[in-house]
Amino acid sequence: MSRVLSRRAVLSGLMSGVASLAAAQAPLSSLRPLARTPQEAAAPDVSLIPRIAPRVRASIEEVIAEADLGGTVGCVLADAKTGEILESTEADVPVPPASVTKSVTALYALEALGGAHRFITRLFAVGPVEGGILRGDLILAGGGDPTLSADHLAELAADLAEAGVTRVEGRFLCYRGALPYAEEIEPSQLDYLGYNPAVSGLNLNYNRVHFEWRRVNGSWQTTMDARTEDRVPPVSMARVSLVDRRTPVFDTTAPDRWTVALSALGNGGSRWLPVRQPALYAGDVFQSLARDIGIDLPRPEVVDDLPDGAEIARHESPTLRTILNEMLLFSTNLTAEVCGLAATQAKSGRPMDIVASAAEMTRWLGETYGVECDFKDHSGLSDENRISAQAMTKIQLEVGADGPLKPILRRIAMRDADNRRLEDYPITVRAKTGTLNFVSALSGYIETPDGTDLVFTIFTANLDRRARGKATGDEVPEGSIAWNRRSKRLQQRLLQRWGLIYRNTPALPELEEAGLTD
Repeated sequence: MSRVLSRRAVLSGLMSGVASLAAAQAPLSSLRPLARTPQEAAAPDVSLIPRIAPRVRASIEEVIAEADLGGTVGCVLADAKTGEILESTEADVPVPPASVTKSVTALYALEALGGAHRFITRLFAVGPVEGGILRGDLILAGGGDPTLSADHLAELAADLAEAGVTRVEGRFLCYRGALPYAEEIEPSQLDYLGYNPAVSGLNLNYNRVHFEWRRVNGSWQTTMDARTEDRVPPVSMARVSLVDRRTPVFDTTAPDRWTVALSALGNGGSRWLPVRQPALYAGDVFQSLARDIGIDLPRPEVVDDLPDGAEIARHESPTLRTILNEMLLFSTNLTAEVCGLAATQAKSGRPMDIVASAAEMTRWLGETYGVECDFKDHSGLSDENRISAQAMTKIQLEVGADGPLKPILRRIAMRDADNRRLEDYPITVRAKTGTLNFVSALSGYIETPDGTDLVFTIFTANLDRRARGKATGDEVPEGSIAWNRRSKRLQQRLLQRWGLIYRNTPALPELEEAGLTD
């Protein structure tokens, strides 16, 4: 904290000039979304890099205009050591940062919980075990772990067997009260999107259930399971019915009860659906896994208050630092909400819902970094979140290139106009991406060949087109894919442009062909 405060006056003065400067100027098929393999090429020998400073053919305004995005394009590039603003446009306009929000949440959680924090899931017995029978209740008690999987539940079931339990005479209770329950992260999102699940103190498989459909002997066969790479336990608490209709493709009649249009099934397929009752989901899967090894459990019941009992097994999550690193790599919304809620609870001493917790995070950002912003969640799924490129850059400047954020950010590969990776590119970019329909964001750190660090933010948002797209009810509104591709290409052009202008980074042939240099 002392480091942040010591730089506040300098950075505030530098960032205050940005506004005037600007005025002068789909379905998932794996447990986790797949990340691109990071570029691991060794850094080039700086002594072998020609000391040239090529002229840049197009101004930043011309590069932005060529992207044809409309709306707002807010950009800031700053020297990480001095805070000097090197380039800026529309820097003070607040826009939705999408999943760049997760960088802020990571800082919030690290400050409140510490990087060594672990989430613990426990099994409690209420009563003695006699002759293999638990004469009382069994409790599966969640500790909020966003990474808990069916594999971990299988390990707990094995621990239960090792404790000598073969049957539970009382109830099987699933405790979810370690964190506030929310039926979904963002109510304005479509109901069937797997990345908008419920949030609970007891979570499983990122609160998504795997739905698969295929033709068998001329008839449709559907399955629901909680698969991992090692096992495929069936799920009974979530169900799908096939309905003869054209639209909507997916509809829900009750929590975890889905209907699907026959006309949309094609020749078969699969996707992850969000789970609305994650504690019941975890109990359902645990019951199935226990049955497989000879343990008879009653049907699960969800509770919000934890009864007293004797701990008989536990599972500890990875450290918070590891969890946040994976969150920033895979951009898991559940992880962000759990970490944000847990941080607020630790700081305030009481549970708060997502919106209230995000307001506490907003207040903390203002007090800690002296920025104005307004967050409605911790994941960036809400398009009502607001922060400017100026404010986001200031946060990262105060954290510093040697602070806790940069090492856990994803490495961003440099690509040419045909999206081919530029191998051995002389700058290293670590940043968080963010994407909603007609919103695309990138913010983080650039390391130049001589070891100098730059801080940057690129926020693009066409909120008029986003509003029109949402009104259609389409998961992928017309024009959104092309718009987001143009935005991501703009991000690449700006990063490569900055690498060319600052710190004597050499021009590569690919960039010359792309028209970035003279």
